[in-house]
Amino acid sequence: MSTTDFFWNLGDLFQTAFLFYDMVGNYFNYLLILLGFFGFFYWMNVQRKLSAKSNVPSEVSDPSFKGWYNEQGRKLK
Repeated sequence: MSTTDFFWNLGDLFQTAFLFYDMVGNYFNYLLILLGFFGFFYWMNVQRKLSAKSNVPSEVSDPSFKGWYNEQGRKLK
C-alpha cells in the first residue's frame, strides 16, 4: 500500500465520518436557539414571580429604599 492509497483511504474515511453533519444541517443550531429562547422566557417568568414576592424596592430613588436591608426586610412575603 503506497502513501497515495493511504491518504485516499484517509480522505474517504473523513468523508463518510462527516456525512452525519450534512444530514443534520442547521437543525441542531435551530434546536439550540429554541432551547435558549425557552430558557430565557422561563427564567424571566421565575424572576417575575420572585420580584412579586419580594419586599425589596427596585429603585434607589424609592423612598422606602433606605433601610430595606434590615432584619425584617430580608424575608419574602
